[in-house]
Amino acid sequence: MTAIVSDLNNPDLAPTTPEQRTWRWWHFAALWVGMTMCIPAYLLASGLIDQGMSPGQAVFTVLLGNVIVLIPMLLIGHAGARHGIPYAVLARASFGVEGGKLPAIARAIVACGWYGIQTWVGGTVLLALAGVALGAPLDGPPLPGLGISAWQFAAFLTFWAIQLFFVTKGMEMVKRLETWTAPAKILICAVLVAWALGQTGGLAHAFDESGRPGAFAAIFWPSLTAMVGFWATLALNIPDFTRFARTQRDQFVGQAVGLPLPMGALAAVAVITTAATRIAFGEAIWDPVELATRFPSVWVLIGLLIISIDTISCNIAANLVGPAYDFSALSPRRISYRTGAWITALIGVCIMPWKLVASSSGYIFTWLIGYSALLGPIAGIIIADYWLLRRAELDAEGLYAPDGPYAYRRGWNPAAVIALVVATAPNLPGFLMAVAPGAFGGLPPAWAALYPYAWFVGVAIALVVYYGLMRWRPRPAVPA
Repeated sequence: MTAIVSDLNNPDLAPTTPEQRTWRWWHFAALWVGMTMCIPAYLLASGLIDQGMSPGQAVFTVLLGNVIVLIPMLLIGHAGARHGIPYAVLARASFGVEGGKLPAIARAIVACGWYGIQTWVGGTVLLALAGVALGAPLDGPPLPGLGISAWQFAAFLTFWAIQLFFVTKGMEMVKRLETWTAPAKILICAVLVAWALGQTGGLAHAFDESGRPGAFAAIFWPSLTAMVGFWATLALNIPDFTRFARTQRDQFVGQAVGLPLPMGALAAVAVITTAATRIAFGEAIWDPVELATRFPSVWVLIGLLIISIDTISCNIAANLVGPAYDFSALSPRRISYRTGAWITALIGVCIMPWKLVASSSGYIFTWLIGYSALLGPIAGIIIADYWLLRRAELDAEGLYAPDGPYAYRRGWNPAAVIALVVATAPNLPGFLMAVAPGAFGGLPPAWAALYPYAWFVGVAIALVVYYGLMRWRPRPAVPA
């Protein structure tokens, strides 16, 4: 590709060169193992059981949701591997060279929330580690306006700063970090299962608990949507990683191996381990940080250190790489990848993430489903544009040209904007009813009934509307 000097291009956003394509299938598998083996993912099964599912139903729901989200992951990831472009640039093909900033910022803001959540989790680990080292827990009264103690806030900021050290090293450091830590995470899960089986006497005892009558039928669809929503962010910005794939097969095999089974396995580990805590400690302990503090001190230190490393590797890969590129795409000449990472980190603090995970219902039914209602339509538009309309062919050079084939109308594609609005609108009333039932509880119940299917509804409507609108106008030709 000929270098284009414009406000749409910088070295971080330009298509990858052959020398940069060093990721093999095992790197992608390790990336996904590293991202799935995290505390928020561990807590997914516990959240579903807390809402009334049985252990077996919870594991099944987690596994099925990740099999479903793998489909858009592979379809959208194809563009990164084929054309070497990040998500923020791919979005220009459907939304326009200026309109592409809209899906980029939407994805980035959600990632900032996730980055804050993971940083909060990492901060609690550091606080527990400091408490073990000092021989007494560190606590105190909540700070006005924040709702957490000074110790908690200090631990949160400390973990926040540690992560920024790694992100300044670039994508190669991300690849190494995930590849190095993945085996350790698999090993610690195996150790947990071995300990749990020794306590329970077998797998059957871990899965013999039944859920509340009727709960599975009532919450299956919203829970499945939430499980899909858990990785809906990565389903969009997966080209940020696949653009470094050596071949298309590497990204396909690596993701197929690395995503669904590890997520299902982690849910099973959570169920088995928690069943063992009922026997060993007389109560169910779902939080792995709290569980680590129940073991002898040397094992506490080792466990908390592993959890800290796990949280760093997951958070950087899943929640910092994507928005760093997205913010860079807003003003490529002024914002580099590293500057974008700083913006993400700062918003992650301001969003006060501890309030997003205050309850399992808020975490699953408000946060996860809520943003899936926005990101699902974007995925539908990109898939329709790339696969149905363009048959995976793009003018890569034109994606960086202000007056090129993707300029549409002053840089915006009206068809994409209309499809996004139309596909998001049906889920908005249900979202408002979930967030503020007191203010919007009087809306027709049909809207609340539709909301549990938010991601699926958004993808389907956006795909159909965008495809239909684009069939009525000529599409830019793609150079051979």
